[in-house]
Amino acid sequence: MGAEPGASKAERGTKVSVGALLLLSGVAALVLAIDQIAKYLVVTRLVEGRQIDVLGWLLRFRYVRNPGAAFSIGTDSTWIFSIIATGVLVFVIWYARRIRSLAWAVLFGLLLGGLLGNLSDRLLRPPGFGIGEVVDFVQIPLLPAIFNLADVAIVSSMVLFLVLTVLGVAMTGRRGELENAPAHPTDHPVSDEHTSHAR
Repeated sequence: MGAEPGASKAERGTKVSVGALLLLSGVAALVLAIDQIAKYLVVTRLVEGRQIDVLGWLLRFRYVRNPGAAFSIGTDSTWIFSIIATGVLVFVIWYARRIRSLAWAVLFGLLLGGLLGNLSDRLLRPPGFGIGEVVDFVQIPLLPAIFNLADVAIVSSMVLFLVLTVLGVAMTGRRGELENAPAHPTDHPVSDEHTSHAR
């Protein structure tokens, strides 16, 4: 009888792990799909270099091909960023099995989907394998560089990382030491002194 609570807790941990992995995969697949569909529409329907005002000066579309990293950084080192992205991708996939928190699953899903979105451009788009140019098209007044939805997902994962870190949410789903605290006053062990008074 005494082993049942521990066993049920382990079972719950396993279920959360599977759920977190499924959520991570789903978020990554959704980000990748949206990013690639958006890039397809941009390439097939927009003229390269032409600016389109979507929300006036607040949001503009301008199709450019970026040989560098996110936000047009390092335009002369495309192959280096392809190697780095591949390494991070492998690490994320390998580390995913340790995640128990759904929030962290969303974080890693955003990161994985964003990495796959831009890496697929570098691997499959001209001018060649590993040095392909990434399709960028989003322009806002706060940033001088043009970016894409995969970049948005990657930056969103970084913001979520800071939020979860500040809140103290671990990858196991625990939040500080709150889960170790008794849930009800009756959960406290009764001392011998209280027992003797009760007698």
